[in-house]
Amino acid sequence: MLEQLTELTGRLSGMLWGSWITLAVLLGVGFYLTIRMGFIQLLGFRHSLHVIQGRYACKEDKGDVSHFQALATALSATVGTGNIAGVATAISLGGPGALFWMWITAIFGMATKFTESTLALQFREIDENGVSGGPMYTLLHGLKMKRTAMLFALFAAIASFGIGNLVQVNSVVDGLAFIAPEVKEYSWLVGVIMALMVGMVILGGVKRIARVAGTIVPFMAVAYIVVAMTVLLNEYQQIPAAIMTILNHALNPWAVGGAAVGEAIRWGVARGLFSNEAGLGSSPMAHAAATTNEPVREGLVAMMEPFVDTLVICTMTGLAIVVTGAYLTAPDEVVGASLTAYAFSQSIGDAGAMIVGGGLALFAFSTIIAWSYYGDRSVKFMLGEKSVLPYRLVYTLLIVVGAIVPLQLVWNIADITNILMAIPNLLALVLLAGLVKKLKTEYMQKHMND
Repeated sequence: MLEQLTELTGRLSGMLWGSWITLAVLLGVGFYLTIRMGFIQLLGFRHSLHVIQGRYACKEDKGDVSHFQALATALSATVGTGNIAGVATAISLGGPGALFWMWITAIFGMATKFTESTLALQFREIDENGVSGGPMYTLLHGLKMKRTAMLFALFAAIASFGIGNLVQVNSVVDGLAFIAPEVKEYSWLVGVIMALMVGMVILGGVKRIARVAGTIVPFMAVAYIVVAMTVLLNEYQQIPAAIMTILNHALNPWAVGGAAVGEAIRWGVARGLFSNEAGLGSSPMAHAAATTNEPVREGLVAMMEPFVDTLVICTMTGLAIVVTGAYLTAPDEVVGASLTAYAFSQSIGDAGAMIVGGGLALFAFSTIIAWSYYGDRSVKFMLGEKSVLPYRLVYTLLIVVGAIVPLQLVWNIADITNILMAIPNLLALVLLAGLVKKLKTEYMQKHMND
């Protein structure tokens, strides 16, 4: 039964992600928003850093969490297995050139994140239970598309069980099993331990999630970057050749063949979106809770996610895999998180694999707690506040399931639900780009010289 389901979902995932129409839409919307917003990635970069530092805090502002906590919560969802397992999977299936297309997805994704999070603040709702916002509220209030808003919320709730839950714990088991193979026999125990830890956090709501994320994310990101930098410094002589290999496989069909370049684009864009979630519509739900009355201000904060997640952390992982030659020398069964662990161990010994395993557990934990919030906002939108607690309980229990189901099935489900979420969200972004441009222009005239 599981084999048949894996095959069926694999076909559907391949049909969706193998279509050039899908890739053109995902990259095309990001490119369009980059032009429409006047290259906000460059223009607003410095100002966004000032906002994150808390320079513009105001007592009259409404919200549940600070700019930094909102960013940390959103980053805790994006800085996850996509940075370790996702990059490795992209390179395994699409070659080194996939990393280049992850970069392109991130650069355009900065404009996409800016747009979707600005809209989330513009159309959020605030009641006695706190703040609720995201693409479903944008579709409902901004475009009066109630049915489409409901569809997005449904897809997001389903996706939270895939990209935010099953994939994460499954990759933790995969990474730990590379260090200690006997972990596979006790994968259910890994699931139970993670379920208990997650349950203690998410039952406390967004404020507890934000506090935990604000503590874990900076620590784990810096620690992982330091270790990855150690690998790259050990192999510094190979870096120029590695970059040329990446560019050749991404852009030169005469050197590697047209099919290889096509696979690099396919898997680079797919895993790039999985990692930074630009256009998915997930992180605007976290940013909607930010304490500010200026929608553009939080849009600028959100813009930093793809930069940190993909252009910094994913690049470290991808370069480590290429400079060590791990993607060529690893055994066939070593894929995903275990390929990254293999690459690190090739350069700095067993300690490298152990650090990847530990980092993966932290990354996955933070992603699981953040995605629980996205799921419960979606369920609340569809069914009301009374549905939130049952959702959180089911979400926590499914962590145990994620530890024991086949890896490929989980990835297939995640890829399918990503696309289903992205479609209504991208529609809203294109239709409301003019409003965001107007808000951006007004904000810049008032604040960009501060």
